[in-house]
Amino acid sequence: MKIAIIGTVGIPAKYGGFETLAEYLVKELNKNYEFTVYCSAPQYGKERKKTHLGARLKFLPLSANGSSSIIYDVWSIFHAFFYADTLLVLGVSGAFMIPFVRLFSRKKIITNIDGLEWKRDKWNGFAKWYLKLQEKIAVRSSHFTVVDNQGIAEHVKNSYGKNSVLIAYGADHVSHEPVNIASRKALNIPDKYAFKVCRIEPENNIHIILEAFSKTLLNIVIVGNWENSDYGKNLKKKFGDFQNIFIVNPIYDQQKLNELRSNCHLYIHGHSAGGTNPSLVEAMYLGLPIIAFDVNYNRFTTGNKAIYFKDAQEMEVLLNKIENDERQQKLIAESMKELAYKHYTWKIISQKYSALFSA
Repeated sequence: MKIAIIGTVGIPAKYGGFETLAEYLVKELNKNYEFTVYCSAPQYGKERKKTHLGARLKFLPLSANGSSSIIYDVWSIFHAFFYADTLLVLGVSGAFMIPFVRLFSRKKIITNIDGLEWKRDKWNGFAKWYLKLQEKIAVRSSHFTVVDNQGIAEHVKNSYGKNSVLIAYGADHVSHEPVNIASRKALNIPDKYAFKVCRIEPENNIHIILEAFSKTLLNIVIVGNWENSDYGKNLKKKFGDFQNIFIVNPIYDQQKLNELRSNCHLYIHGHSAGGTNPSLVEAMYLGLPIIAFDVNYNRFTTGNKAIYFKDAQEMEVLLNKIENDERQQKLIAESMKELAYKHYTWKIISQKYSALFSA
């Protein structure tokens, strides 16, 4: 069976959750299926290869993100139409093509609609309208709609009267790394700290987290793209001088990132949009005690066993309460790890996708 994976920056994975998903589907299932993965040529430059882990790579001269993602996805779907048996579409940018594929062929379409992208603050009114329309088309036209969180499944059912297939993300690609003293000194990071890594966007509630920590003596290290928006620049200016707040620019070395994350004593998750966030399940797999923003997506992902905050004042109280409660930290960490080992491994995730490919 020939399967086209559409909508990612590409593999080898070096960008985000969909790319890691594509990489591990190929890695786990390449003996059963013939994969082609569409990739963004500008992201890979001279690193471009014809194949990876047995999958054929098809490079397009476009960015897979932003407004160009529409053309990128449409081009990928059109190309895949001529050879693939199954199209796995990750995201909804080019979903208006799906009805045409259904009309002129018997190819199977599986669409992972991602989170509720149209709710994100970064999009203007037209973009929100377009993305919501594409979500509607994807759900109504695909053979299977994949969601990564029970909260998204409920949205699909309530909004469109359709059932979906719940498949989250794997996390067993992350590992504990020993403390790197030189790296710590270079970044001026203390021995004990809370940690967060994310894109610096309003829906990730960085402002709430920084406000809460600024009222305590607890250390926090936040890694992100601070210079990419006025939101990030303003927060960096406002909180950059606090002695317990360590604002770190993006780290693309996965080993360095894992070293900082796996050795923190608290993991902070502020995401409020979307479904199951890959960085959250990775923190769970590492067995970290987690404090998460209180939305149903995060509660579903963590099995309602983490600690949850709604605003800076509540977070400040929770931080002071748990900081010296090592027993509670240990209980939460053990619960997170147990859930991750049970639900969030790539073997489990790939088997669920394989069942759809073969259905």
